[in-house]
Amino acid sequence: MFTGIVAAVGRVVAATPSAGGVRLRIDTGTWPLDDVAIGDSIAVNGACLTVVSRTDHTFDVDLSQETLACVVGFEAQARVNLEKALRLADRLGGHLVTGHVDGIGTVERVTAVGDNRVLEMRVPEALARYVARKGSIAVNGVSLTVNDVSGSTFAVNLIPHTLANTNLETLASGAPVNIEIDLVARYTERLLESVEQRRS
Repeated sequence: MFTGIVAAVGRVVAATPSAGGVRLRIDTGTWPLDDVAIGDSIAVNGACLTVVSRTDHTFDVDLSQETLACVVGFEAQARVNLEKALRLADRLGGHLVTGHVDGIGTVERVTAVGDNRVLEMRVPEALARYVARKGSIAVNGVSLTVNDVSGSTFAVNLIPHTLANTNLETLASGAPVNIEIDLVARYTERLLESVEQRRS
């Protein structure tokens, strides 16, 4: 479990094909890994991945073919958002994020508003019903508040701190992004389905 509060932006320094998919090596720069053990989870661009080896400032993760079919942004030299798994004593500064990417969105438009940027993004129609105005959404692992919704398109506002500390600063029209819908929305739908089944 994660919060969507990105702690660092790393870089994919190696992407090695394997029988089951791809092994990535990620350089974390000055972000320390001394508290990370083999088997721990780290959110990389919003995807929960398992650390299989590490040094002081690099770690390796394996992406299966199934994961590769569901995510974007893991090519060699890509800048990736990083967050260690949430501890029970940590502050929940964003919202509950599982690290299970629900789909790929597309940036429709980027508009500068003073020092901020407004991103308009389109999500697959199957995910659009989970996106609500003033609700939460994770974009490349970043917890954001939805400002506006119209059909399959929604808008978020990026403040200077978010731009300076995540890879969202580099997004332009047409860019694909990893989307995770709000956990509460997913479970609410499931509960409502269960109620309807009992009535029928």
